Amino acid sequence: MINESMLIDCFGDLRRPAAPGVDGMTVRKYEEQLGPRVAGLVSRLKEKRYRAPLVKRQYIDKGGGKRRPLGLPTVEDKLVQMAARRVLAAIYEKDFLECNNGYRPGRGARQTTLKLQDRLFLGRVRWMVEADIEGFFEHIDHEWLIRMIELRVHDEAFVRLLRKWLKAGVLEETGSVLHPVTGTPQGGVISPILANIYLHYVLDLWTEKVIGKQVLGQMVYERYADDFVCGFEHKEDAENYLNQLRERLAKFGLKLSEAKSGIVKFNRNEEDHAEVAESAKPAKVLRDSKSLPADVGQLGTTETPHRGDPV
Repeated sequence: MINESMLIDCFGDLRRPAAPGVDGMTVRKYEEQLGPRVAGLVSRLKEKRYRAPLVKRQYIDKGGGKRRPLGLPTVEDKLVQMAARRVLAAIYEKDFLECNNGYRPGRGARQTTLKLQDRLFLGRVRWMVEADIEGFFEHIDHEWLIRMIELRVHDEAFVRLLRKWLKAGVLEETGSVLHPVTGTPQGGVISPILANIYLHYVLDLWTEKVIGKQVLGQMVYERYADDFVCGFEHKEDAENYLNQLRERLAKFGLKLSEAKSGIVKFNRNEEDHAEVAESAKPAKVLRDSKSLPADVGQLGTTETPHRGDPV
């Protein structure tokens, strides 16, 4: 799947001033012997000798005494991840639903907000479920993710490469090494599409195909990265969705941030268009990223779910 020409093409997209990873190699230094280095890299990939290196972790000041962790992969690892991301995008862009707006070509938070605005003001939706998944990127279940990917990707070597990134150790500033058991690769360029694949099965298909058949009135659903809203004509449908959503997320190792999730009443005729209908504070949905199931089919049974079904 990944060859020399693809890797060299991906190299042009690397940021030249990016900080080096654990090996100290910079983009400019790697470029000095790009041809031979890429040839050796492809050889290791084909012979299954490629090892995902440690990810160097640094912390940046967020103000107020808080620091945000930043993962720094090696140049070579970023290069392979970029190529793998292209492979996955070629497969999943055909599968992703229209409601999936984050980390996709030609889509952004502003466009998503405008699309949601049009659907709300032209429809009959009166109750909005605003939801925030607590620590989403850190809690993605590795085994579930791989099982989802294997529904569409049947190349064992490629899947094995994804597993290596998921299990790659993180080198802390103290010198200690952490081995994550959940979550997407720290600082990995492949992390956004892996997250999109996860929520495609966990949320998008389930909401559209399962919840959509249960509601009595109109429903509107849009997702941007790990932020999403689901609007309903009837309050009972909104309450039912929120209750089922907690169970759905728990099945896949996720949970709502209750302080940022709740049901909001939507009224087109009042100056204040939204009032909180639950004690929970509504989420700030569809923000720009800074870093950036009731079951229909069951993985592990004798029947394989169709790629268009939730797991």
